Amino acid sequence: MLDIPGSLTVNELHELIDLVKSIYGFDFSDYSKASLKRRLLRVMQQKKLSFYDLKHVLINDPAFFQMFLEEITVNVTEMFRDPTFYKALNNQVIPYLSSYQHTKIWCAGCSSGEEVYSLMILLNEAGLRKKSFIYGTDINTEMLNEARKGIYSLRKIKSYAENYQLSGLSGSIIDHFTVLYDAASIHNELKQNTLFSVHNLVSDGVFNEFQLISCRNVFIYFEIKLQERILDLFYKSLAPLGFLCLGTKETIRSDYFRKKFKAINLKENIYQKIGS
Repeated sequence: MLDIPGSLTVNELHELIDLVKSIYGFDFSDYSKASLKRRLLRVMQQKKLSFYDLKHVLINDPAFFQMFLEEITVNVTEMFRDPTFYKALNNQVIPYLSSYQHTKIWCAGCSSGEEVYSLMILLNEAGLRKKSFIYGTDINTEMLNEARKGIYSLRKIKSYAENYQLSGLSGSIIDHFTVLYDAASIHNELKQNTLFSVHNLVSDGVFNEFQLISCRNVFIYFEIKLQERILDLFYKSLAPLGFLCLGTKETIRSDYFRKKFKAINLKENIYQKIGS
């Protein structure tokens, strides 16, 4: 039986980071080292690879890298995750958005699309769907393909029903889906004003101006330096008085950026851009 090491040394971890960056252009150097190490070890265990085997396959098999990327990146999501966030959004942000002629929203790190469709349902209930457009971005192409389809297992949809109710919305979550045997497809009208595309928060820049950016429960996987770099990207991407939504486990730690955002809801970490 192949002996798989139970840990990676600091030097080995940095060697893998440098290797991935030089060959594929993905820079994980400012990701949380503890989180990255756990995920790398899981790949090694699942594929029965030693550190040297992992290096070899990353160098020689580009197809393996796509699977590797899916395992390393975080894809934990569900519809109306943290219902109190959606309730706060409905009460404190939607009234502002309703005053705009057109609203552009960026859902960064959207994974398989559940948050994008949750936001679109919220906008639809508020009568804002037709004048809103949501961009969902991620670095994981497989997850983006799932998001574009908008088809989820019926078991998952039923498990999201409580979140939906706790968000304060009327009716049932299934009202927004067409049931297909053991799966459910989001209604086409809710898919119309959405676009899913690849965007790397680490290396890519501003691509539009938004009234709202949502990037929830992603920062916890980044080091402080990378968090600040992405906050700068978000600040530059927001329209004047635009809103930034971070997860309940996130916060703006930098004194510099605290002066650039006004807290709208500290519990849910919803902020508004100050200045232009």
